[in-house]
Amino acid sequence: MTPELKAGDFLLRPLRPEDAPAVHRLVNDWSVVRMLSRLPFPYPRDLAQKWIASTLEDSSRGSAHHFAITRDGILLGAVGLVLSDDKRSASLGYWASPATWGQGMTTSAARRVTEWAIQVLKLEKLTADVAVDNPASSAVLRKLGFRETGRSSRRFVSRGTECPIIVHELARSTFLQLDIPAPVETASPAALEDQPSAPAPIRKPRTLLVVAAALLDAQGRILLARRPEGKRLAGLWEFPGGKVERDETPEQALIREMKEELDVDLTGACLAPFTFVSENAGPFHLLMPLYVVRRWRGVPAPREGQALAWVEAADLAKYPMPDPDLPLIPLLQELLG
Repeated sequence: MTPELKAGDFLLRPLRPEDAPAVHRLVNDWSVVRMLSRLPFPYPRDLAQKWIASTLEDSSRGSAHHFAITRDGILLGAVGLVLSDDKRSASLGYWASPATWGQGMTTSAARRVTEWAIQVLKLEKLTADVAVDNPASSAVLRKLGFRETGRSSRRFVSRGTECPIIVHELARSTFLQLDIPAPVETASPAALEDQPSAPAPIRKPRTLLVVAAALLDAQGRILLARRPEGKRLAGLWEFPGGKVERDETPEQALIREMKEELDVDLTGACLAPFTFVSENAGPFHLLMPLYVVRRWRGVPAPREGQALAWVEAADLAKYPMPDPDLPLIPLLQELLG
């Protein structure tokens, strides 16, 4: 199902039937609808209702995910993903109210959905296409790391004619290497002027030392934590832990992190190193020792807004995790099998 995501001051949530009047009002604007190839002009009210109903059906099937872009409860636009049949790629689309152009909303919302698609859905590629006379939308895509891959044409229903389009693509490997700055200014896909934007730089990764724990309860279940919205890799499940600070040993860092994150005390516990991860994680190279912990003092509680779950080893693969954590699953399953 389509989740709720946060993008700065904006909440991205599934569309609702009661959004139909706002969708109809915003899309039924020539400056918006002329850039959306499949929609007629004027845009009828019942079509907004039918479209929202279809997005809910698509979400339940996992074939597409459409998000309403809202702030303070007010719908300001939408961003969506339509997945390929094999669920390995998707096309990205978006539109926004002209009142929001130039405020950073479109880039912020599209970036968060792109991040979710690649990190949680594990898509290998995203595509997007825009009309040639809509350079601002291409600028938004460039800020996200998309590259132009070709040109074609498509019939735009609202214009009643075939129009040239630019095809863009973003590979998963490219996105994971990008060091993307926070948006300063952007425009909606229907803005009138292009905002020049250099591609996000690819930088040589630095080594980041972090430590993690597989806390095992009396039933042999493993504690996972889901990163909350607003943090990097939000929505993914992970083994609790964190960065090793300067002048700390991994064991000292683990004790500190468990107290800060879960309010449990590992002092004096047997911290058994189990294995480690060494992997390129985009802007940095990750080195992460994993400790198996069977005893501690206190009851694990979320102190940083994260969700917690005790998970059977056999069910670990059902929880979307960061790529570096995935090789740990079969090792833990073998240990606890």
